[in-house]
Amino acid sequence: MTVTAPGNQLPDSTPNGRVEPAPGAIPPDSRFVNEDLLPVPVAHRRWTTYNFAALWVGMAHNIPSWLLASGLVALGMDWLQAVVTIALANVIVLAPMLLTGHAGPKYGIPFPVLARASFGLRGANLPALIRAAMACAWFGIQTWIGGQGIFVLLGKMFGGWAEASRIGGQPWTLWLCFLVFWVVELAIIHRGMETLRRFENWAAPFVIVGALVLLGWITMKAGGVGPLLDQPSKLGWGADFWPVFFPSLMGMIAFWSTLSLNIPDFTRFAAGQRAQIWGQSLGLPTTMTLFALLSVFVTSGSQAVYGAPVWDPVALAARTDNVFGLLFALVTVLVATISVNLAANVVSPAYDLANLAPKHINFRRGALITGVVGVLIMPWKLTETPELYIFTWLGLVGGLLGTVAGILIADYWIVRRTVLELADLYRPQGRYWYTGGWNWRAVVAFVVGGVLAVGGSHSASGKGPFPEDGLIPFLKPLADYGWAVGLAASLVLYVGLMATRARASRGPADGRPAVP
Repeated sequence: MTVTAPGNQLPDSTPNGRVEPAPGAIPPDSRFVNEDLLPVPVAHRRWTTYNFAALWVGMAHNIPSWLLASGLVALGMDWLQAVVTIALANVIVLAPMLLTGHAGPKYGIPFPVLARASFGLRGANLPALIRAAMACAWFGIQTWIGGQGIFVLLGKMFGGWAEASRIGGQPWTLWLCFLVFWVVELAIIHRGMETLRRFENWAAPFVIVGALVLLGWITMKAGGVGPLLDQPSKLGWGADFWPVFFPSLMGMIAFWSTLSLNIPDFTRFAAGQRAQIWGQSLGLPTTMTLFALLSVFVTSGSQAVYGAPVWDPVALAARTDNVFGLLFALVTVLVATISVNLAANVVSPAYDLANLAPKHINFRRGALITGVVGVLIMPWKLTETPELYIFTWLGLVGGLLGTVAGILIADYWIVRRTVLELADLYRPQGRYWYTGGWNWRAVVAFVVGGVLAVGGSHSASGKGPFPEDGLIPFLKPLADYGWAVGLAASLVLYVGLMATRARASRGPADGRPAVP
């Protein structure tokens, strides 16, 4: 199939409709260019359906994902309610994932470059830095959880670790595990995206085996499958259930809302649209639902065995006295956490920070900055309770990132109908320069959508950082639907503002400066 491309792009004769710029079309001396931000050449776009499915299996099977499902059980849901909530959330979040991912195989560009089409060459730093900040926080959370897992399991094997002298309120041995884990992660990502792809390919099946082993162990401890399914819901299906369900659903969506923005960072390497569509569709909702089943079965089993749900899989695994079982759990924790943390929380901010200063920050330097910031945010505070983790942290993340997703989807699919001028995404004074490099319409849509999405954020008395009546009390009813509110509001407002601009310019809303 031959694609009719804009003037400074090569018509693409591949069967997948992929586009790349003509030689010399992108000025190499532009301050908005570096090697990591340039379009991936068509010849190097070769990730297959299996690569994307394995990527999602590796990312979905991790301790924070486990904590999502087991946290819902700890909040009072039974196994069916928890699994339905997570399955529905991942089917919903798959839609923006596929929509934003489309630009990757077609143009070979990462998320911050795609954002230039809607926010402007300079304005793209706004969503990029927001996404980077969220990813740095997630990197810190995952690294802390991984280091904590090593600490607990090694302490169980050798003893004495928990009694070590304390620094900053924690045993120094815990800080050592955290540091070692942090160094290992950055060493792997330093080798680049191809190393990450190979790591994900073998990590995915290994983590599945580890989760099944834990399920088999708790099933034997509980005396069969029956006790795993018999734990009743504390909420029922009536008036007590829905106030927990909707913020939990938004929290589950928010868990992958980060990836729904920067999925072009991965799909830019795809062999075609079919690879990313089938790979993500097979990889995300199915694996998250199956992992949720494993998680809630094991957590329900722990409630049957120990009298209370143990929602942390590391704490549960540490209850065994079998040395081989502890060692296997330790390796599984390491592989699972590294797998998701590198793919989900280092790749994106590395590109985002490179977009901030392309001539000074490359992919590897961005990854190192991510690692440092991830420690400085004190991630151990964000996972102390299910309420803080699911309602406060994930709710805030989902609201803001849903707003950005709405703008990206509106611009790429509705305003531009998937047609971009590649070279102008890197060229000052081009069609995406707008006013001084900023598209104020995108900024307005982001601010309005963001206020509607998170302005009503609230916390139960003594259980979070927000006022009980909400930051903006009259917006409190919207807070439980933050991701959906932010996405819908910003999408509609952005389309409306760009349509007004198009009429004022007496031409298509393609990013060109308005005609006087």
